[in-house]
Amino acid sequence: MATVTDLKCALREALESRGVLGQLKARIRAEVFRALDDQSETRPPLTHQNLLINELIREYLEFNKYRYTASVLTAESGQPEAHLDRQFLASELNVVEDPGARAVPLLYGLLSHFLSSRDGGAFLIRNPMDLHRPVNREQDSI
Repeated sequence: MATVTDLKCALREALESRGVLGQLKARIRAEVFRALDDQSETRPPLTHQNLLINELIREYLEFNKYRYTASVLTAESGQPEAHLDRQFLASELNVVEDPGARAVPLLYGLLSHFLSSRDGGAFLIRNPMDLHRPVNREQDSI
């Protein structure tokens, strides 16, 4: 006769082999998050930039089969359920893709671009809120 421990092990193995155990764990985490989520805490507004960033992350998560993580991102961020069109996203980011690049998320292409363009020069990242601030070249080189 099988013991309770044997039954637990058999159940765990069956759920793992079918890929269900990971999904259940992720779903439980998402539900715990929703239960503990402090609704009184204000989130940043879903600006155009946040919309694009969230969509890049969601595309990456779904490509890698992190569907439940993507669903938590969507719920927590207020990102619309409908995905942004990839051509629209590429256009907004001023990205031109060759046909082979469309097989992977845009985030991979962006990372590849920056990793392959290491020609000694650094890419200066600015605070997006400071875009209208006059550039001080002396301060930027410090």
